[in-house]
Amino acid sequence: MMEKATSEKPRKKAVPTEASIDPATRQMIARAQDLNIETVFDRAENMKPCNIGVQGICCKNCSMGPCRLPLPKSGIEGEDDRKGLCGATPNTIAARNFIRMIAGGAAAHSDHGRCVAEVFMSAANKETDVYKIKDPGKLLSIAPWFNVDITIEVDGETVDRDIDEIAVEVAEKALNEWGKAKGELLYLKRAPKALYEKWEKNGVLPRNIDREIVEIMHRTHMGVDQDYKNLIKQGTRTAIADGWGGSMMATDLQDVLFGTPYPLESEANLGVMKEDHVNIVIHGHEPILSEMIVAVAQSGEMEAYAKSKGAKGIQLSGICCTANEILQRHGVPLCGTFLQQELAIITGACDAMVVDIQCIFQNVANVAKCFHTKLITTHPIAKMEQENVIHIEFDEHYALEDAKRIVKIAVDNFKNRGADVMIPHQKGTQIAGFGVEAIKYHLGGTFRGSYYTLNDNIINGRIRGVAGVVGCNNARTRHNEGHIAVVKELIKNDVIVLTTGCNGIACAMEGLLMPGSAAAYCGPGLAEVCETVGIPPVLHMGSCVDNSRILLAASEMVKAGGLGNDISDLPVAGSAPEWMSEKAVSIGHYFVTSGVYTVFGVTLPTSGAPVFQKYLFEDIQKLYGGMWDLEVDPIKHARKMIAHIDKKREALGINKTRERIMMDMATRRELESA
Repeated sequence: MMEKATSEKPRKKAVPTEASIDPATRQMIARAQDLNIETVFDRAENMKPCNIGVQGICCKNCSMGPCRLPLPKSGIEGEDDRKGLCGATPNTIAARNFIRMIAGGAAAHSDHGRCVAEVFMSAANKETDVYKIKDPGKLLSIAPWFNVDITIEVDGETVDRDIDEIAVEVAEKALNEWGKAKGELLYLKRAPKALYEKWEKNGVLPRNIDREIVEIMHRTHMGVDQDYKNLIKQGTRTAIADGWGGSMMATDLQDVLFGTPYPLESEANLGVMKEDHVNIVIHGHEPILSEMIVAVAQSGEMEAYAKSKGAKGIQLSGICCTANEILQRHGVPLCGTFLQQELAIITGACDAMVVDIQCIFQNVANVAKCFHTKLITTHPIAKMEQENVIHIEFDEHYALEDAKRIVKIAVDNFKNRGADVMIPHQKGTQIAGFGVEAIKYHLGGTFRGSYYTLNDNIINGRIRGVAGVVGCNNARTRHNEGHIAVVKELIKNDVIVLTTGCNGIACAMEGLLMPGSAAAYCGPGLAEVCETVGIPPVLHMGSCVDNSRILLAASEMVKAGGLGNDISDLPVAGSAPEWMSEKAVSIGHYFVTSGVYTVFGVTLPTSGAPVFQKYLFEDIQKLYGGMWDLEVDPIKHARKMIAHIDKKREALGINKTRERIMMDMATRRELESA
């Protein structure tokens, strides 16, 4: 409930129309205010960010501080003489803060990957009956990257190895990547050769995941590394360990365990909840337990149990990236983005919210107190202090029993639902589940799947380029406005968009994940390609850990030929219009250091150190081919990306108008046989 004001000045409330572009969100904000329930939108009105912290120039790494180094109102002319008590410069402080965010983000994604690898090991060793290898083909495709042989020589003949043996060896090699004593991460060789050589030349090949994160914490301790270029070098090593290590392994092992995604139809927004059903909302980022919840909730036994309690069935839906994981494999609808988590409870129809790790408001427990909702935490590292929270700790050996217990709690709670239920009717239809393999199939079919068709249509000008638009929502900006404005401006200008995370959910809510949206929103070239191939102009590739799919898609474009020999040669750009988490900084940096021009919206904690910011925004491009940028205005943000794509087209010599001829299969066969 709304806290009592500590002074006579009344607490401000968010104006729903200014807080979000989404009608369902506006309706729920207004309902919350009518019920005197505070949400993140109201808190954003009453707590303004620290201006010095926003600029990245507040150091609290020792107890002599915090040392705050604000920019002079007149700006900096000549030498910058600002210093902390120890003499740390703005560049040192901003660089330390920046790479600590990288460490936090890389730790979150990579620890997720470690949990998946541990469950994968249990499945490979047959220690659990409920987790099995669902996609042996994917296992065989990744095994060579772990230096695991998939065939052996027997009596002079090459024969296939036992799949169980391969699985155990892959599990051992994968888990070793977090803490091995020698060598480098095995997945680095999946990058284009030219990119790998850049990393090698610049001394940023990650050794193991945990070591890189720990070294950031050491370097940023008071009195250690005091050179912003050397600090960001370690930030680079750690970000690469995230994108081309922990995150990529998480995605691959999840595909092997739960199935590689392929396109399917579903829905998105608060309107997916059903008044006459038991509503279970799954929220967080780890799909290990949620996979079991899906299986249990969809079982005949539990459906019958729900009906015995007066419900017509069970409606599962999800928030954030656990939602995206179960969406892309099972078609479970998306209830909302990061900023809608409190609102799902405020409908009055949420019988249970089940949370795991990352991006979960502690305040959902306070909102749940105002309704009948059972809030259930499931991860040993993610508990809440409020008394009304139920903790059911996940154990892969008892996953099915845990899932049954959770679903039964929700069903039993259906009878406690009050009469005052308000579910917004808004929901969008979507096609999701576009992994690297699915894009290959859609572009070339089962036998000739490749990225050749995509490259060909970029070269002939139908498609201008490719944009990865990803990331969270941020309560400091209007909910979903940046996401949707950036994406619409890109596809209007014939740039195809690859999306993950909450941007994907926002696009689904807006209807941009349907093939029919191409005719309404795209330029003529992209619209024609989408209509011919039967794909949306925005391809949802999964959760935020699945940004590794975008890296691999870019690598496939390099491999397909005709657009240079490195990711930095491609007409591609990255974007996080409404970012808010440390994970976003790690993601942004591994894209930049993989050669991608990457624009963030809202803010970036570098503006208080102009020399360091210039290094990120300009000089780092000389090392890796990518660079950072910041643009708050969504249209200008998208146009900066388009300008970069045009610059890359010009460098490739494909910026001139060409005759636009769609390549049929016969023409492709002629080219391939030539």
